[in-house]
Amino acid sequence: MSLFDSTPPAPDAPFAPDAKRPLAERMRPDRLEDFVGQEHILGPEKPLRRQIERDELTSVILWGPPGVGKTTLAKLIARITRCEFIPFSAVLSGMKEIKAVMAEAEKLRRLGRRTILFIDEIHRFNKAQQDAFLPYVERGDVILIGATTENPSFEVISALLSRSRVYALRLLSVPELTTLLRRALPVVQLEAADELLEQIAIYSNGDARQAYNTLEAAAAASQGVLTETALEAAIERKVLLYDKGGEEHYNLISALHKSVRSSDVDAALYWLARMLESGEDRLYLARRLIRMSIEDIGLADPRALEQAIAAMQAVHFLGIPEGDLALAQVAIYLCAAPKSDASYRALGAVAADVERTIAEPVPMNLRNAPTRAMKEWGYGEGYEHAHKFADAITDMECLPASLAGHRYYFPTNRGIEKRIAERLEEIRQAKGARSGGAE
Repeated sequence: MSLFDSTPPAPDAPFAPDAKRPLAERMRPDRLEDFVGQEHILGPEKPLRRQIERDELTSVILWGPPGVGKTTLAKLIARITRCEFIPFSAVLSGMKEIKAVMAEAEKLRRLGRRTILFIDEIHRFNKAQQDAFLPYVERGDVILIGATTENPSFEVISALLSRSRVYALRLLSVPELTTLLRRALPVVQLEAADELLEQIAIYSNGDARQAYNTLEAAAAASQGVLTETALEAAIERKVLLYDKGGEEHYNLISALHKSVRSSDVDAALYWLARMLESGEDRLYLARRLIRMSIEDIGLADPRALEQAIAAMQAVHFLGIPEGDLALAQVAIYLCAAPKSDASYRALGAVAADVERTIAEPVPMNLRNAPTRAMKEWGYGEGYEHAHKFADAITDMECLPASLAGHRYYFPTNRGIEKRIAERLEEIRQAKGARSGGAE
């Protein structure tokens, strides 16, 4: 007796519906075109897409977080390439099951049938169990598709890795999850506003299975129309809705920015939390905090920008909710940091001069002279290389003649900028002494 149905499914045959199965199972797409997400490997002319469409698939390892489509993708590949599909759990199977399945796959190969062996959580197999697959993969008895949430470089033996291509799958974005949820509404016989679907997507943190489970739970608590109350019951937290493109969005970010500028840490955390709980795009908040570190702190504490960039990377890497703490941490740092808008005002003053004055040619002493002819024309003449001077300071003028001597940057006496102001004064004094008189 065969371990699995030896009749290959037709590529266009839909999965059997079953209202009692979990929504995530019922919503698996029938076609690759309906698969949402992972455009970096499945978009037009992307590597895995080409392999599937040309039926040139080799063994692959799908590496990514839960709920991003690893199992769904494996099943679609089997349908499209008309291969037998054997799901195999590393949690439930041992050497006996491995040998039985491999023997069956070898028989099918001799009958001209191809087999895709899908191993969920392949990282849970030990070295001896992974070794058992090798001869069958090498002979082509099976096409191995392994799924793992762990880095395959550490969890999959090198012999299997060398015979497979590793594809990294990413967390699904909020718009991608919202698309999936919208498709599922007729299945659960529910109507829902896009704002509520977006709340589910945000709560699900890139995991489609979690999104479907939440929608199913919310639908069970609804009477055909999803309400905030039902959604709050499903996700066990208050839903704060606001129009991300409307006035309240700008009011809240303004309140956060002004609280940081005013060094009011408690108010900054309050407004930040309001936006987080309302489902604001975390990377948008990270970008605004980066702007605050430049505009309102600047060189009074140069590390503020480093902290803001680090928070942005943490948000991108960790997602929700862990990344939210990085946003809170940098908001606290920015509130406590000394404030300066000197560089902001300096750039504005320069921009005003650029706008009101003619665009003068670059002075000859500042031009490079890569050819002999350019040297003869005077390019580079009068240039003083700072490193040839003991204190690396020259009195050479670097502004155009009409703006010579202009000052734009006036540092404050707060934080690091106080030391910068002292250093700039030292440089001015040295320049004045070198030119023969004080400025």
